[in-house]
Amino acid sequence: MTHHIHRGRIFHIAGQPVVTGAREALVFVDDGALVLDPDGLVAWCGEHSQLPTEYESATVTDHRPAFVLPGFVDTHIHFPQTYAGDSYGGGQLLEWLERCIFPSESKFEDPEFGRAAAVEFTNQRVRAGTTAAMVFGSAFPAAQDALFEETRRRGLRIVSGRGIQTRGPDSAGPLCTSEQAALDLTAAEVEKWHAADTGDVDTALLHVALVPRFSLSVTTETLAGLGDMYSDLRGRGVYVHTHLNENNRPGTGEVDATKADYQVDSYLDTYDGKFLPGSRIGGETLLGRRTIMAHAVHCQDGELARMAETGTSISHCPVSQLFLGSGTMPWKRTVASGVNISLGTDHGGGDEWLISRVANDAFKVHITEPGDDGVSMHPAEMLFVATLGGARALDMENRFGNFDVGKEADFVVIDPERWPALNNAVTHGARADDAEMARDQTLFALLMQLREPAVAHVYVQGRKIDA
Repeated sequence: MTHHIHRGRIFHIAGQPVVTGAREALVFVDDGALVLDPDGLVAWCGEHSQLPTEYESATVTDHRPAFVLPGFVDTHIHFPQTYAGDSYGGGQLLEWLERCIFPSESKFEDPEFGRAAAVEFTNQRVRAGTTAAMVFGSAFPAAQDALFEETRRRGLRIVSGRGIQTRGPDSAGPLCTSEQAALDLTAAEVEKWHAADTGDVDTALLHVALVPRFSLSVTTETLAGLGDMYSDLRGRGVYVHTHLNENNRPGTGEVDATKADYQVDSYLDTYDGKFLPGSRIGGETLLGRRTIMAHAVHCQDGELARMAETGTSISHCPVSQLFLGSGTMPWKRTVASGVNISLGTDHGGGDEWLISRVANDAFKVHITEPGDDGVSMHPAEMLFVATLGGARALDMENRFGNFDVGKEADFVVIDPERWPALNNAVTHGARADDAEMARDQTLFALLMQLREPAVAHVYVQGRKIDA
């Protein structure tokens, strides 16, 4: 076997910066060569004209004039909402869940329906160039089995876990289990699917997470049981994923409802083992480097500080936050806390599968934050949260997320000629005389105008994923 060169216009965020350092870490190579070794690892990345002589005999795939970017990472998406994009039921989060989402997710109890959804869900991921994803799973084991099986067959990366609910309204009845069944089913999923493809968590594409839907869908007994379970499973690289501080409509929002229900000082306390009245400790924490909290729109400063302290990441989901009227995660304050930020489509609540569309909405909502809070996100920050920030949230930054030498080669090839609006923007758009500004303008156009038809090819570990 020999090395292989992928030639194209390369963008990536090099090294290990935080989001505020993304601009300085942005790399653009107009005629680039991404060299992969026989194991699908990045051997070299740079100007084709400077290609080391040792790679001159390598086979070449010439993607020019297409762009080559790291694979997109979606850190919050709902498998059992595959067919529920922007379901209309009136109201905001809690009403929407009861009227639209619980009934939709209940259909996954049918194994045939679940298998068909797993194929469609995975197809949509490939179309969107999502090489790695944190997936909120179905409550039904057969559907989860289908999701893992199809993901393994296609060769994508996934972290997922069955959605855990031990209480809820009548419409959530089919999704709910007893306290003990919730723990037993979760433990069985870990044993069956965590690192099932390679047997080694450090090389696996398949990983399992503990996924309580949100605090109002479980009880203190559930949280205590999950805390004990996670304490035992941390060393095996298992994840935690749930929702935090998403919607706070006065009087009926999920944030106030959670704090009142548990009688705690903050929503995060319920996941931090402090779920007894007065935020007293009742169990082990679920926070840590492999924990991702979706939304985090209405966080207290102390909650942000605690997430940063524990290495817990945020999945920022502006598309669904707009749809459900949940508000805007304050960009400057959240970034200043030091917590890692990634992006989630939250498909179901969001109507997009493509992470660049989430970055698009992030730019729009943050530039319109009131007063001094408004900020124009730099295109490098947008690329960071769509790629490297997601890999960091999954605690796999050492494996993928950019084109540093030694990384596993996950990347997408974007061909502007497949989408006229994108091609017009990158080909005919005005560019500054300054080379750095022209670079930034091209990346911005790419992220703002990209649509699925322009995602020409998807690779994971250097292997091409069939569309």
